[in-house]
Amino acid sequence: MMTTVHALIWSGILTFAMLVLGLVLRTQAWSPSGLMIAFGNREAVVAPIGIGGRADRAAANQIEAMVMFLAVVLAASVAGKAPQAAMGATVFFWARLVYWPVYLAGIPVLRTLVWLVSIVGLVMIIKEIW
Repeated sequence: MMTTVHALIWSGILTFAMLVLGLVLRTQAWSPSGLMIAFGNREAVVAPIGIGGRADRAAANQIEAMVMFLAVVLAASVAGKAPQAAMGATVFFWARLVYWPVYLAGIPVLRTLVWLVSIVGLVMIIKEIW
């Protein structure tokens, strides 16, 4: 089991990795023209489709999840309940880690179930604060 701080740090690293992969797939940064788009102001980026679109949406969803996660982890820390909230933070992180490849693979029902597990992790943290 991770501490809340470790889960927060690893979740931040996961968010960054998701954003980078989304950018690479969206701009097709492996090609010379895609690399120029990635390093430019991205005005020429087309709407992502396929795995690029899924990577982009998964990254956006992760940012939304991180806002909630940061709020409850901060509240747990302020309330002095961080050690008790560690299990919820651990559940959140691992669920989000599993969520990413499931979303990239385009498995809709499983994706939602894994997302719900991450929400359970948030609820576990909130329960410890209350």
